[in-house]
Amino acid sequence: MTQDPKHIKIQDFSYDLPDGRIAKFPLKERDRSKLLLYMNGEVKEDIFTSLPKYINQGELMVFNNTKVIQARLHFRKETGALIEVFCLEPIEPADYAMNFQQTEHAAWLCLVGNLKKWKGEALKREMIVKGRLITLTAERQQAVGTSHWVDFRWNNRKVTFADILEVFGELPIPPYLNRETQESDKVTYQTVYSKIKGSVAAPTAGLHFTQRVLDALRDKGVDMEELTLHVGAGTFKPVKSEEIAGHEMHTEWISVRKDTIESLIRHGGKAIAVGTTSVRTLESLYHMGVTLILHPDATDEQLKVKQWQPYELPAEAAGISSVDALNALLAYMNRHELDTLHSSTQIIIAPGYTYQIVKAMVTNFHQPQSTLLLLVSAFVHGDWRKIYDYALSHQFRFLSYGDSSFLMQNE
Repeated sequence: MTQDPKHIKIQDFSYDLPDGRIAKFPLKERDRSKLLLYMNGEVKEDIFTSLPKYINQGELMVFNNTKVIQARLHFRKETGALIEVFCLEPIEPADYAMNFQQTEHAAWLCLVGNLKKWKGEALKREMIVKGRLITLTAERQQAVGTSHWVDFRWNNRKVTFADILEVFGELPIPPYLNRETQESDKVTYQTVYSKIKGSVAAPTAGLHFTQRVLDALRDKGVDMEELTLHVGAGTFKPVKSEEIAGHEMHTEWISVRKDTIESLIRHGGKAIAVGTTSVRTLESLYHMGVTLILHPDATDEQLKVKQWQPYELPAEAAGISSVDALNALLAYMNRHELDTLHSSTQIIIAPGYTYQIVKAMVTNFHQPQSTLLLLVSAFVHGDWRKIYDYALSHQFRFLSYGDSSFLMQNE
């Protein structure tokens, strides 16, 4: 039985991060960043282009191919007040791909900046899209927690919502960069393998990869698979409760192809995850499989991974291997004739969690008192402070545009 992490005090995961150590811009060559290596409890460093030499032939790496959307929309009222509408996730239709293809109307769950100045009237803005003058209208409906349902409408059937965001929207860079989005961010804040639109924040561990690093991995015989987790704004949500029991994890949408499940099974149910988003997706697959083994008739809703689910497993779940769980998931997909599994996860990975699929991870350096730091600590069995002390004392750059680490579990 895994220990209950709910009483972990978030103040135990504090460290001093001077503003000068936060990378405000990326390096000109993204793969020339520093690479911290954590192997068998020891810390050393190299450069990111050297990553392939630390990965063995035949191992499996898993990447998150999500693409950041230009999710910030700005409207100016006749009074001059500026309202920011930040698209978080689609509501009507709820499917990302379908929503982006809408041609007259789309509804999203949004955060609203300067909310007190938006009394309920329709906001309007005009811009040229595909050579046509388009009027975009935003109408605020009911509140959903701290967010709002917003209906978007526009006056041309040949223009999709994806087109609208490309022209009207602004790329949402992390708030801790304390600067305006620049044109260069449209390239540097995307991974080179990004494909599936939907994130409002980049899976930043992937920002270090270039085609030459990917080619070097292939040349070495490293297998590579992709999955999709759309990163929500909740990734920046600080833990404000004294104990993490009081922190509600954000829900994120995931998509995994059957081919990827089969590849994971061929690799013994183990993989190297690129980024914490891939970590959360892979570990969630295990818990979905466990649900299916314990409840073969589980519904789509019951497959969704809840925040504390991994820590509340019944006794009969003991001994279920990652291959067992993945085979159950594969059988479920075959029964339902699914080529791709679409689901969601709210998983929180914290000290006390037992990793099932992830054997190593590539990840950046995370904010103090964040759930991502808890995830790293769980992986390195509490040794995170040694890693972060080394990074701070050896001039590593921190957060989204900062340097990288390759963490391997002790053998």
